[in-house]
Amino acid sequence: MKLCMLVDNQAVIDRYLLAEPALAVLVEHGGTRVLFDAGYSDVLTRNAQALGEDLARLDWVALSHGHQDHTWGLHALIRAQGGAAARTGRVPRPRLVAHPGVFDSRGADGLPEIGALLTWDKAARHFEPVPEAGPRELAPGLFFLGEVPRVLDFEPPVALGRREDGTPDFVPDDTALACVTRRGLVVLTGCAHAGVCNTVLHALAVTGRRRVRAVLGGMHLLDAPAARLEATAGFLGGLGLEALYPCHCTDFAARAALARRCPVRETGVGARLDFS
Repeated sequence: MKLCMLVDNQAVIDRYLLAEPALAVLVEHGGTRVLFDAGYSDVLTRNAQALGEDLARLDWVALSHGHQDHTWGLHALIRAQGGAAARTGRVPRPRLVAHPGVFDSRGADGLPEIGALLTWDKAARHFEPVPEAGPRELAPGLFFLGEVPRVLDFEPPVALGRREDGTPDFVPDDTALACVTRRGLVVLTGCAHAGVCNTVLHALAVTGRRRVRAVLGGMHLLDAPAARLEATAGFLGGLGLEALYPCHCTDFAARAALARRCPVRETGVGARLDFS
């Protein structure tokens, strides 16, 4: 499994790439190429071009959830697909896997829309739609996890804004990827609204594995209470991880707390990781 960070809140030093408060990761596993999330803007396609990554060669697009910092970059990807079609005569049409509710409208803090701007019908003009609420194997050993059960007391469901019908949005579409490698699972989270530890537990259940090798991604630990940070660090620290890569929606205080118990490593746009 190889990862290339295309969008994150920070960029690796001396690479002169663009950062934005969003996330997108290119995953390659066994010849299968998956774009996990799409960031917020054309930073996705600009960084991919600078890094020599051809987004016209994707087998899957997998969305962790429907918030704008993970889905609005799909518009830039669609424009890039059009450009590729004009140059090559071949229209890229990767499969798009996400929760059935990923494109539901939602708002928060006076903003009329913090969700995706597409619908499944619109997306179907550019991708092969695969609405999926449960787990799905995208390639041998690479899993889209589907809805994550929220079972840990220190990671309770938390509403973020409201859905179109006015009900609180607990982000039921939140999910992640998990990849089976020789030395254990690699879990890739988008924002982990369901809780990063809940997500890891679900990854172990879906894959039937016992060891987690690394966790990378947003962990939604912004201004988290000290008790939440201590419980999260204790859980992750007990896994015997080779590496933990907190990024995107994980603030400095959370990274520092995690680093006291876990092998925290830095990442950002331009980072390439190999979990062979």
